[in-house]
Amino acid sequence: MNRPNAPLSAVPAPVPPSRVPGATADRRGLGKGDPRVHVATPHLELSTKPAALVLRAARLAGPLFRDDAAERTGLSISTVNRQVSALLKAGLIRERADLAPSGAIGRPRLPFEVNLADFLTLGIHIGYKVTSITTHDLLHRVVGAIQIPTPVAENPEQTLAAIGVSARRFAERWTGKRVLWVGVAIGGRVAEGGLVDHPRLGWESAPVGRVIAEAVGLPVSVASHVEAMAAAELVLNPDDEQSSFLYFYAREMLGIAFSVGGTVHTPTAGPPVIGHFPTGPTTLLDPEKTGRLEPAVSDTGVVEAARALGLSVEDVEGIHALARSGDATARALLEERAQVLGRTVGLIADIFNPDHIILGGQAFTDYPATLPTVARAVRETSIATKRDVRVSHSGATVQQQAAGAVSLDAIYSDPLQAITLTA
Repeated sequence: MNRPNAPLSAVPAPVPPSRVPGATADRRGLGKGDPRVHVATPHLELSTKPAALVLRAARLAGPLFRDDAAERTGLSISTVNRQVSALLKAGLIRERADLAPSGAIGRPRLPFEVNLADFLTLGIHIGYKVTSITTHDLLHRVVGAIQIPTPVAENPEQTLAAIGVSARRFAERWTGKRVLWVGVAIGGRVAEGGLVDHPRLGWESAPVGRVIAEAVGLPVSVASHVEAMAAAELVLNPDDEQSSFLYFYAREMLGIAFSVGGTVHTPTAGPPVIGHFPTGPTTLLDPEKTGRLEPAVSDTGVVEAARALGLSVEDVEGIHALARSGDATARALLEERAQVLGRTVGLIADIFNPDHIILGGQAFTDYPATLPTVARAVRETSIATKRDVRVSHSGATVQQQAAGAVSLDAIYSDPLQAITLTA
């Protein structure tokens, strides 16, 4: 695998593959012993299991009383009582005696909330150039984050082992916290067992789930990163459960995901591939005249176009800086990128006909001055003249939020089952 790595400052270097140790951590939180692994296929949906409904009510509205939880979830009060008792025993929620009404008698009058004191999850987003590693609390909030250059190695196993050791060492910083699960978000096709085909990295059936689980010593879920980003939108805005949305991601790679009824569609054949789509007419982009979307509007493609136009830039951030300082060529280049992206979004939206469109990725969020151009191109291209187009709630942290959504998927989907797998 021969590709450049973006230089990063003030981040810990990954462990060289030759120094990556074997699996020495158990599932309880990065200790010794258990070499077994558990690799899960994430659900990427708003679960309807009773324990999941109660935990979600606590996450969204806590602290709340049991009768309030019954109203929010549609469960009977007896079912809520059973789930609250089980979640309390598992430690995933805690009671707030200090908030009990004056004169209240009995535990049902004690409000409960998600326990943020004891648990974390570990998220890993493996990008073409940069890998981000994050810890998340049970509200899906980022507690800590680092970035490392995605390691270049002789084979995927060595790259993954190096990432796994960096992730384990990062998680070990949170002493006194129990890390429950690892979530990996990555481009390409993810098959059962966390096997990944990633053409840009040159990987075929790379054992992402197994290697990360062995290195970190925790259960692992692996998902396609664009589908994970769509799942993060559901976590951040569960009102989308009753609607459908098309998630369109653009940065170094481009991809789409579709969610309906609170579930992200995960095709067996893998996420839709759109990088080969035709761009339509371009003037400044695509100096090699490929006519294809990803070579034209990816970060690398835009940088190549800028250089062909005589701009002295090292990366896409340099183009943004020139545009902000008034450089007409840089602005025109970014406007054309926005037009091409908007046309593509409009055409794909006509196929899925979603209730709304969510734009994610730094191609949209890092230079928001072009968002009106994207929206206009969507309107002019789509047969529907009033498409609802939104920017992702995750903003510039979309990769972190995607990894976090995968790391929390098992807990949010079936919390009582998930907690037993970490014991």
